Amino acid sequence: MITPFSLRLKQPLSTAHGDITERRGFIFRIDRNGTVGVGEATPLPGWTERYDECETALTTYANTDATAPDPTTHPACAHAIESAELDAAARQNGCSLAAYLRKTVFGRSSGRDAIPLNATIGAETTEKTVNQAIAAVENGFRCLKLKMGVSNPEDDLDRARAVRDAVGETIAIRVDVNGGWDRETATDCLPTLAAIGIEYLEQPLPAGDIEGHTMLRERGAVPIAVDESLQRASVTELIAADAADILVLKPMVLGGPKQTARAAQTAQEHGLDVVVTTTIDAAVARTTAAHVAAAIPRCRPCGLATGSFLAEDVVTDPLTITDGALCLPDTTGIFDGFIQSI
Repeated sequence: MITPFSLRLKQPLSTAHGDITERRGFIFRIDRNGTVGVGEATPLPGWTERYDECETALTTYANTDATAPDPTTHPACAHAIESAELDAAARQNGCSLAAYLRKTVFGRSSGRDAIPLNATIGAETTEKTVNQAIAAVENGFRCLKLKMGVSNPEDDLDRARAVRDAVGETIAIRVDVNGGWDRETATDCLPTLAAIGIEYLEQPLPAGDIEGHTMLRERGAVPIAVDESLQRASVTELIAADAADILVLKPMVLGGPKQTARAAQTAQEHGLDVVVTTTIDAAVARTTAAHVAAAIPRCRPCGLATGSFLAEDVVTDPLTITDGALCLPDTTGIFDGFIQSI
């Protein structure tokens, strides 16, 4: 069964790709020998296939004997299908999705009880950015993620300086440019970002400029993370190019929770750190991403505190965030309550 939804954001989230004002997607349900599984497809152009492409692929899969679509061409659709299949499998095994992924991907039986998070702050004015940063720290967050690449680079750096001055030296600050800079701009900004004490610089250059990210990383001033580049190159290709210190993994973009867990496993085997984030998804996909993060052996603070961006949701959020950390619900599958409420 496919159920479409449309969710408004409380206010636009400004990124170098433009403002995000609404999230449209689909809840997908399957029945596997009497066990129901639930998944979510919430496409975001620029990261995944378009909404209409996702709808067509999901409908074709549900109504015919077609195989699941290629996650490299229809990642949001593939995410919904893989999530639903894994949800049903975990329920049949009497365990959570996190426990199921730990066992089937990482060969582990135990994991973390809480996932540290970053607070995401859009490309706002300096005053709004500082106010949001202070509020996040007061709510227990020890890591902040600042969106950049929309304004003049000097204005972006001024915002980062102001946040550092406001929150002090003990709070981690990471910067996400969403590919909004060119090589010259990024190179010029590195010394200032290093002086501010930035944890890492995420996707400073366009997704396809793998060589440019390698060049920035070789300068060693600030660790380099890539996100959108995972749409253009595989994990192994990015590792071979020495293009990143950290991979930012979005299950909706990578085609599903197991796809993401395997990407994390490969990255960590080669000494890279990973971060799990959402594409401002609805509750089903956010909870799925939280299970993925909990399954991964080591993870930097993750970008999963995104439910607050939405003015409404498909169900009541089952995730609780306390002192900047997320706790998974005690459940089988992704969340028992989804079966009854969706």
